[in-house]
Amino acid sequence: MAKNKNIFVTITGFQHYYGREPFQIGNLIRCAKEPSNPYDSDAIRAFLPYIGKVGYIANSPQTKAGGTESASRIYERVPKRFYVRVLFTTCTKIICRVEFGDMSDLNAELESQTEDKWDDWDDEDDEIQF
Repeated sequence: MAKNKNIFVTITGFQHYYGREPFQIGNLIRCAKEPSNPYDSDAIRAFLPYIGKVGYIANSPQTKAGGTESASRIYERVPKRFYVRVLFTTCTKIICRVEFGDMSDLNAELESQTEDKWDDWDDEDDEIQF
C-alpha cells in the first residue's frame, strides 16, 4: 500500500440512501470491500455506524470525479476495511481522501464524530412546567 501517496476517491450513489447529510466536510466514512456484490466484484461500500450504507466508491468514468481513482484502481492498494475523509461535496459527488494510519485512532475519531453533540437531556432548564 502506498502510505505516503494521497489517494482520492469519489463516493457516489448517496442519493439512494441518506443524501448528502452524513457527509460533513472533515468527517470520516468507513469503507469495506464487497467482493460478493452481484453487480461489481470490485465494489467498495461506504457506511457509517448507526446509519449503515451511505454509498459506494465510484467505479466508472461516468460516476467518478476527475482526478479521483476508481474502486477497481485502488482495490489492491487498500485493506479489506479502511477509512476515507470527506474533503468536498457537490450535488452528485462526494470527494474523499483515503486515510492511512492507526485503525484504533481512526475508530476513536469516528466514534467521537457520532457522539451526541447536544447531550443535554438531563438539563433542568428543559423541564416542562404544568
